[in-house]
Amino acid sequence: MKTRGCYIWAMPPIIALFDIDGTLLRAGGAGRRAVELALGDVLDDLDGPVSLESVEFAGRTDPWIVRTALTQYGVTAEDGLIREVLRRYVAHLPRELEIATAFEVLPGVLSLLAELSARDDVILGLGTGNTEGAAYAKLARGELDSFFSFGGFGSDHSDRAELLRAGLERGLERIGARAERADVVVIGDTPYDVAAAQAIGAHCVAVSTGGYDGPALEAAGATLVVSDLCATAVRSAFERSAAG
Repeated sequence: MKTRGCYIWAMPPIIALFDIDGTLLRAGGAGRRAVELALGDVLDDLDGPVSLESVEFAGRTDPWIVRTALTQYGVTAEDGLIREVLRRYVAHLPRELEIATAFEVLPGVLSLLAELSARDDVILGLGTGNTEGAAYAKLARGELDSFFSFGGFGSDHSDRAELLRAGLERGLERIGARAERADVVVIGDTPYDVAAAQAIGAHCVAVSTGGYDGPALEAAGATLVVSDLCATAVRSAFERSAAG
């Protein structure tokens, strides 16, 4: 007779790669303010404060955001300068998160992560445009950091598909011999998450708690679109019939 442990080991594992901003939490503008402060540190000849109101953040990677912002201010976006801005950004971020009155963990997130982390056949990772330092600062503010020990980050690559690929490779390393049978589910809130998931051959659960509504996420080709992570349908993405 097969024991439950043997049955779970026999099933293909699922690697779940979660986006952060707009998917797991809203940082209450802390990220934008921290980038503005970091840019102000290095662009000290400006007439007034740095404003990034015209720069798109949703679905973008931190290196892309900084490169775009530098270009907006007429500065050559050299790799070394981008790295320096990102370093200063991560230094400013904890304070901005601490004082962010609109910070919130989104509906259904804690219960879903607790449920999935208790399963032997699911491994939780990140697939986020945040640099690794910024990602864990935001997660720590929401007391979600303990759920994630690996991922793909904006510090791996400025292209979202490539950072997802990096997260997937780290997940595959963790499951060892079962890696060739693994399924991958990306959970995000923008068409950029959907496109990146498609690029690595993953399923995508898209949630409309960020800057895009359900029709836009459906049009992008998400496997499943939900209003938030409380939705019962989210669990179906982690069943063998949906992920296989």
